[in-house]
Amino acid sequence: MAAVDYGTRRVGLALTDGLRLAAHPVGAFPPDAALAELRRLDALHGLAVIVVGWPLDADGAEGKAVARVVPFFNRLKKAFPKAEVVAVDERLSSREAQERLHAAGAWGKVRRDKGMLDAEAACVMLEDYLRDGG
Repeated sequence: MAAVDYGTRRVGLALTDGLRLAAHPVGAFPPDAALAELRRLDALHGLAVIVVGWPLDADGAEGKAVARVVPFFNRLKKAFPKAEVVAVDERLSSREAQERLHAAGAWGKVRRDKGMLDAEAACVMLEDYLRDGG
């Protein structure tokens, strides 16, 4: 199982362990490279589920940010026809990722490498999905 935090410049990726008990950040990649990395992960682990962050507005409505994610979401569905591609609310994932990285003492590194934040946000979404019974 993998998670995707889509951005037009960077896509954060996270992966679960074999038992689906925990998630770990994989890294952040340009969109085409992220797709290639997901293919590599699929070949190694077999991705049955790909969780994609759905950037809802504060009120829960789908706004302009969702429109930017839809083409990549559709690419994933086409590239991984055997996987379930699931949209999940990502509204608080970046904030929680920031808090985790700050608590771990990595915040200075994050300011130099924004990809760490994207990958950690994907990790947060995947853990939330697992916790909610996914």
